[in-house]
Amino acid sequence: MNIKQIRNSTIVVDYAGKKFLVDPMLAEKGTYPPFPNAPRQDQNNPLVSLPTSIDNIIKDIDAVIVTHLHYDHWDDAAKEALPKDIQIFAQNEEDATEIRNAGFQNVEVLQVDTVFEDIQLIKTKGEHGRGEILKLAGQVCGVVFKHPTEKTLYVAGDTVWYEEVRKVIDTNKPEIIVVNAGNNQFFEGGSLVMGKEDVFEVYLAAPDTKIIAVHMEAVNHWTLSREELKSFIHEKGISNVLVPDDGTSYTL
Repeated sequence: MNIKQIRNSTIVVDYAGKKFLVDPMLAEKGTYPPFPNAPRQDQNNPLVSLPTSIDNIIKDIDAVIVTHLHYDHWDDAAKEALPKDIQIFAQNEEDATEIRNAGFQNVEVLQVDTVFEDIQLIKTKGEHGRGEILKLAGQVCGVVFKHPTEKTLYVAGDTVWYEEVRKVIDTNKPEIIVVNAGNNQFFEGGSLVMGKEDVFEVYLAAPDTKIIAVHMEAVNHWTLSREELKSFIHEKGISNVLVPDDGTSYTL
């Protein structure tokens, strides 16, 4: 497989001969207002430009996976750029209906046993924060990719570390895990996605697995930088956590 980090949690996954676009946020730098009650109120989102053109990103895409509808995962630019007949997978019927209302004709709700072109797609649970913030953050999902010719891939989505993530790892034994690790926060409510200690928990649960940390430095409420995460994993003596810059790709 090949995994390319685009920006934020937007990745392109080449898997078993098919190309998936996950959580497309495709707007130009500074298009949207900042998330409120959070750091960097003077900076519009996204904070950085795409590393390549939208046409290059969506070229030859076979399917799109939208883990939830927050605009840093599914934005107006993606809605405008993507073909209306492309296969899209959503986490639930509510999200699927909203995507269909944007004109998309081929929208399917992910299940625990979805199959696309002989590729098994397993919807996984996630918690977009801890405690009271969960009510505001709403439902999210991740997805496990399985195919006889490929390593098992777990894209965790917007979740913190909690017992369900461990269960996914124990059950599916992924050889590659993509985590959203910017430790994004508002001024109140704590972490919305993984921070460095969460990444370390993933490592402890899957010490032989390649872990790729994305969702970093792209929207205003990030609090964990790439350099800080790299320093942390160096201090811990971990060699299997990758922290890609935008535009970086890995063949795994």
